[in-house]
Amino acid sequence: MESRKPRVKSQISDYALKHSAAHVLASAVQALYPQVELAIGPPLDEGFYYDFGNINVSADDLPKIEQKMREIINKNTPFTEKEVDRKTAEQLFKGQPFKLEMLGALKGKITIAQHGTFTDLCEGNHIENTKDLKAIKLTKVAGAYWRGDSKNPMLTRIYGVAFDSKEKLDHYLHVQEEAAKRDHKVLGPQLELFMFHQTAPGMPYWLPKGVIIYNQLIDFWRQEHSKADYQEIVSPLLNKKDLYITSGHFEHYWDDMFTIKTKEGEEYGVKAMNCPNAMVVFGSKMRSYHELPLRLSDTDSLHRHELSGTLNGLFRVREFRQDDAHIFVTEDQIVSEYQEVFKLIKRFYSVFGIPYSFRLGTRPESFMGDKETWDNAEATLKKILEQSGVEYTIAEGDGAFYGPKVDIIMKDVLQRDWQMGTVQLDFQQPKRFKLYYVGADGTRKTPIAIHRVIYGSMERFIGILIEHFAGKFPTWLSPVQIKLLSVNDRNVSFMKTVAQEMREKGLRVEIDDRGETIGKKVRDAQLEKVPYMITIGDKEQENKTLAIRTRKGQVQFGVKIADFIAKILDEVHEKRLPDDLT
Repeated sequence: MESRKPRVKSQISDYALKHSAAHVLASAVQALYPQVELAIGPPLDEGFYYDFGNINVSADDLPKIEQKMREIINKNTPFTEKEVDRKTAEQLFKGQPFKLEMLGALKGKITIAQHGTFTDLCEGNHIENTKDLKAIKLTKVAGAYWRGDSKNPMLTRIYGVAFDSKEKLDHYLHVQEEAAKRDHKVLGPQLELFMFHQTAPGMPYWLPKGVIIYNQLIDFWRQEHSKADYQEIVSPLLNKKDLYITSGHFEHYWDDMFTIKTKEGEEYGVKAMNCPNAMVVFGSKMRSYHELPLRLSDTDSLHRHELSGTLNGLFRVREFRQDDAHIFVTEDQIVSEYQEVFKLIKRFYSVFGIPYSFRLGTRPESFMGDKETWDNAEATLKKILEQSGVEYTIAEGDGAFYGPKVDIIMKDVLQRDWQMGTVQLDFQQPKRFKLYYVGADGTRKTPIAIHRVIYGSMERFIGILIEHFAGKFPTWLSPVQIKLLSVNDRNVSFMKTVAQEMREKGLRVEIDDRGETIGKKVRDAQLEKVPYMITIGDKEQENKTLAIRTRKGQVQFGVKIADFIAKILDEVHEKRLPDDLT
């Protein structure tokens, strides 16, 4: 017996658009490759994909598949959904092993979706008609294991995007083109910032120029946190399993950590997070309420056992550092301390000229503690966010296992959103570690912990900065701030004297005294994205002046050396943004 579900007309949602496009992709592939085995095709934050078995296609085949999709779309075929009985469904998907496996796992009603002669197993939420797919584009082909398990068959995954207008597709393609130019996986090695090697997958080698950027960011972090009364700690890289059992990470995180078994048979975990060690430091001595808030910060190396298929340049690595901090407060101090953390966030992100918003993550399915404590914590964070004046959204079930969190969502120059730092409220770990402080009334009380990072992963943050600035960093961050270029050999001695004077003032300078033309030297410096290129010729040597070219191509002659140094030092001190960002 079949029962047709009534359709309700509504405004097309982004989800329905991408979901329907995935169905059209599957129908196009099936039309071109009748032997194909259909798997799944969910919408994504950006676009959609569909997984296929028993098929061998490459990026060269995408135009052909895309053309078939357009033919299907142009037939103006309606999408329909209906419930069917199990016997009917089994007959419909005969010869489709992945669909039959999914069908076998369904306990309740069985819903199918159809457009034209194509039928798929689906719960619904589609557009009215294929004609509503105004613009589609297939973007890439990749491999993916069925259900993400390496023990299962490898499938072919085809990705695409869908929009309700050609203008939106054109904008998307423009952004992708710009993003490709800014790809940190290309620019990083090209600018000699970092590299990877097959002997340490997901663990970057930081090259000298990259280390300069890394250290500048950390130095800025230390200066600002010192002003805000944070105390920096360093804790062990290896910790016994017992520590993570106490913290709760053994139950929730152990499988994602690198682990070691000693000759004596003891199990250790390579540190994947800093919070258990911060708890140990707090509990290492008797604490008084006079010491709270106690702000402990650190930038220790962390390691996480990310699957090799998920590694992605600096965005997803196995070794990284966080600008971490754990703040121990009384319940009365939560609101004021969050306000102070939000001030720090504003300070950091304003320096990089990056707008941001907040996202509240609530109680996840697997959580530690009791619901009442969680409800109170979430209510507290909502109140703080409403008072902050910063835009925020709510992600239900996205909190940490020990408490709700507020994530920092930054928007780069290409209007892409990135989840960066996080501020997490934790009532659980201090209890598990039996931490206490002596209150004003002389009794023992349990502190509350605020976990927070502002940059987030340093590696990921630098990767995003590379793409945000397209490698054209602000002068204070640039590995080489000034490049001195000699016109001929007669000027090299004077050029070296100028370089030394600049270095003594703390500026980062390189010289180019090669026997190349000045045009070639300028082009090379531009490729290296150096903020200031200074030509030293006979006239400059005679007048003790500089001929300056900016990264943007502006040229100025006859500049006094002292005036230029003072100008650049002021620019570095104020951490000014470059005027060639876009």
